[in-house]
This record gives sequence, structure tokens and C-alpha cells, in this order.
Amino acid sequence: MLQSLSIRDIVLIEALDLEFGSGLTVLTGETGAGKSILLDSLGLALGNRADSGLVRQGTEKAQVTASFAAPKSGSKLAMTLADNDIAIEPGEPLIIKRSVKADGGSRAFINDQPCSATLLRTVGGQLIEIHGQHDDRGLINPKGHRALLDAFAGVEGATVRDAFDAWQTAKTALEQAQQEQEAAENDRDYLEHSVAELTKFAPQPGEEQELALERATMMKGEKLTGDLEAIRAAFDGSNGGLASLRSAARRLDMIAEDHPLLKEALEALDRSIIDATEAEDKLNEAAAALSFDPQRLDDMETRLFDLRGLARKHRVEPDKLSDLLNELQTKLAAISDGGRTLEELEASLAGAKKSYIAAAEALRAQRAKAAKALDKAVAGELMPLKLDAARFETLLEELPEDHWNRSGMDRIEFLISTNPGAPLAPLGKIASGGELSRFILALKVALAEEYGLKSIIFDEVDRGVGGAVASAIGDRLSRLSKGAQLLVVTHSPQVASKGDAHMLINKSLSGTVSRTDVRALDDEGRRQEIARMLSGADVTDEARAQADRLLEGV
Repeated sequence: MLQSLSIRDIVLIEALDLEFGSGLTVLTGETGAGKSILLDSLGLALGNRADSGLVRQGTEKAQVTASFAAPKSGSKLAMTLADNDIAIEPGEPLIIKRSVKADGGSRAFINDQPCSATLLRTVGGQLIEIHGQHDDRGLINPKGHRALLDAFAGVEGATVRDAFDAWQTAKTALEQAQQEQEAAENDRDYLEHSVAELTKFAPQPGEEQELALERATMMKGEKLTGDLEAIRAAFDGSNGGLASLRSAARRLDMIAEDHPLLKEALEALDRSIIDATEAEDKLNEAAAALSFDPQRLDDMETRLFDLRGLARKHRVEPDKLSDLLNELQTKLAAISDGGRTLEELEASLAGAKKSYIAAAEALRAQRAKAAKALDKAVAGELMPLKLDAARFETLLEELPEDHWNRSGMDRIEFLISTNPGAPLAPLGKIASGGELSRFILALKVALAEEYGLKSIIFDEVDRGVGGAVASAIGDRLSRLSKGAQLLVVTHSPQVASKGDAHMLINKSLSGTVSRTDVRALDDEGRRQEIARMLSGADVTDEARAQADRLLEGV
């Protein structure tokens, strides 16, 4: 809801501060008083083009500040603001500021945060609807007709949305599987060759490290073999060899029986033989371990070279070749199993599409029923608004399959005809601005419970009518204002008398300077203004009496 409007230096307005309440606020004034300036100022705050011609002569810039009630949590407006990182404190108003310089530059702020004109138009469109002589928003735009009909029908559409999402998920899964199957078929020869090659080679985890270590050990053993042979020969030699020690021990054993020192010598010699024997055994083990086998070395080098070559070919580490073999075997098996998988996915897709169609057709039946009820409700509003020759019809037609969406399979548009025998056409094709405004009013009244949401401005909805028709317009505006804030610019006393609040727009001349101001009227001021609207410049007692009757609803 619009709470206040502050205008500085726009055309004839030097400074103006207005406050607005709920219900129906009427704005009146003589022709040329500046009602259009007021709407242009509000339009600037809502994102209309920043025209430097709005800047009051002799000033550098014009500025408008509009304050609105805080948006409800979870509302479309609240989500729009959140998506653009504009914070709204609970209970705090939403404040829009827009300025335009005389040289054409402009700036916009939402709650003191700079914003683009595009965002401002989006937010403005969610705050206020302005219906004037050349309106192309709100109910005129067929993009919103489906949502309005669904709201009128009381349908939420979650079943259709969920069914559509499930259908699209199944479709995506099938398309992905088909792409993978096609790619796999293209790779079949490569997979079969690679699997056969790797299976024959049979790479093992850790094999590269084992081969490299064994190869290094064997090459080192080649260098040590000569030294080991010389050392081992010392054990077999005649000068101090192990055999000589054993011979000496036997002879010493024969003569040492009764001589303590010889016994000790024999014991020491036995220990030496044991140690020497152990050393000989270790030397033999080392010689065996370090033995150099040229054929084995060649085999190891060949295996290591081939292992690393396969790894480079498949762009993996040598230790990952066994994992790669398992992966390729799985892919190859999937090609054979892919046909069965595709059949399952195709069946799932067909089922999901069938469920979506069933849900969408059920929704269409609800929409068709609601469309008839809406057409009847609008028709009942046309005659009192002097649109008795007009026809209204809700178009409901099936979209081609490639246009089906989360909202169903239907295109919905409100069509009208204002002349007998004339074909039905979109709302925006009505030539008369007055007819268009009255038709929108009729439609809004029919949709009142579903539509009530934000502020609505009607600019001269009563243009070209009077008497009973103007009174009918006033009644309907009053009814509509019970669920939304309405601001109505009017020349009709019948409409003005229905207002919950009344503002008078007046232009005055000070020397050579014209100024426009707006003031809220009290009860006597309303009586005088409505009497003026009835009688003209000379307000008569009869006009005041008639104004009293209008205000009393007589």
C-alpha cells in the first residue's frame, strides 16, 4: 500500500508531501490543475522513463520519494527484493527515491540502496497498477491471465507442476542414457581392443615399484659378485681357510685332553669355526640374492618398459592400469546391457508423460468451468457501466506440445468485443480509453477476491459518462476498494462522493509563476468541491444540496 508521496521541483510542483490511507481516495480538480503531473511524479518513482522535462524551471533536479507498507514475507515482491540483496527490516516501510537532473541524468534508490531502472520498474509493477488512457500493463497483458483465472478457480496447480518436473526429469535421464549408449557404441572397437590388451598383459597394483626395485638390486649384484667370490675363496684356501681351521681343531683335540691351556685354545678355535661357518652361510645367501641373471634382467626391463608404455597410452599411472581394466570391462558390459536400460527409461518417460497429461487435462477442466463462471460474472457488470453491447470471453486453447509447461497445456487470454457483431479481440485492442478503463473495472470487480493485493490507480475511469453510469462506476470502485487501495482521478461528482478520502488538486498563479498543490479535504471541503463539480464555478445552494444527497448515498 502507498503510504506517502513526497515531490520536489517537478514541473509546477515546488514541494508537496501527501499521505494516503487504505480504501478509496479520490483526486479532483479543474482541468489543467495538474493531475497528470501528480501521476507523472508517481510514475517516475515506479520506474517510468526519467524525462528531464519534468524538472521545474530554474532548478537543477527533481526528486520523488514514495513510501510503501513493508511487503509480506514470502510474497513475490519480498523475493524480488531479496534476490537483489535489498534488505527490508520487519515492520519497516519500503522507500523508493528517484531523482532526475535537468541535464537528463537520473538515480534511483530502494531503501537507500542504488538500483537500476529495470529493477525499479519490476518492483514498481509489483507495488502499483496504473490504468489510464494508454495502459499496457496489469490486466491488459495476457501473460497474467492464466494466473488470474487459476486464482478465480481456486486451483493451486501443484500436481501439474510436480508431474511436469517428473516428466522432464525422465526425459533428461533417457536423453543422457541415449547419448552415453551412442558414445559407447562408437567406442566399442576401442574398448574391446583395450580390454583384450590389458587382460593379456594383466597389470598388477604395485608392479612397477617391485620390478624397478628388483632390477636395481640385480644390477647392483653384478658389481658385487666378483668381490663376493674372492671373499668366499678365502674360506676354501689352504692358508687359513675354514677347512684348515677344522683340521687344526681335530689335531688340537687329540692332544689337549690333559692340558688346560690347550683346552682353552680348543674352545676358542671351536668358537671361531662356528662364527666362520655362520659368516660363510651369510656370504652364500648374499651371493645367491645378488646373483646376476642376464635373462631375468632382460625380462624385467622389457616388462617394466611395456608397463610404463601402456600407462602413457591410456594416460594413467602404471599402478592404475588394473583399475582401468575393470572400468573398461564395465563400460563394455554396459553396451550389451544398454538396450535393456533404454527400454526401462523409455517406459518410465511414457508413464511420466501420461501422468502429466492426465493432471493437465484435469486442470483444464477446472479452468473451463471457472472460465464460464468468470465470463458470466463480468457480463453482469457490463450493462451498468454502459457496456451493454460488449461481450467478454475467456479463451482457453491447447498449446502445441513443445509449449507445454509447469502451468499446464493451455493458453489463456481475456477477449472482448465492444460493438454488436464485432469479432472478439484482446483487451488492448479496444480503441476508446474510457471503454478500456470501464472494462478493466468490470473485470477487476469480478476478480476482486482473487485480485486484491496492491494499490491500483484509475485515471479518469469515468471519462465520457455521467449520471447513472458514473454512479455505477463509483459503486464498483467502492466495492473494489474493500480489498485493495484505490486512487481515482475523476471529474465525476458521483464517483467523488464514494471516496473514503478526498484530495483536491489546485493550480495557482503567483506573479508569472504557476504552482500546483494538493490538499486533503475535510467534510465541508468535500461538500464544496462536489458542489463545484455539479454546478461549475458558481456554486449554488441547489448544488450543495445535491452534493449532500450524493455524500449521504441518497
